[in-house]
Amino acid sequence: MSDELGAKPHYDLGPYVHDCEHPGCARWGSFGFAVDRAEPHWFCSEHQPEWKSRHEAQPRR
Repeated sequence: MSDELGAKPHYDLGPYVHDCEHPGCARWGSFGFAVDRAEPHWFCSEHQPEWKSRHEAQPRR
């Protein structure tokens, strides 16, 4: 038995465009960042935040 019986075809409408989340910027947010399973935040190349690697972000003892 097939899982596709009665399934409706999926039609893509094209790529999803994210706008930059920086206040006042209307450019395309091509850089998406998320921590764990949180919703990603999208930024353009000019406003992408400086992200630290996991080792840099850990506090030193």
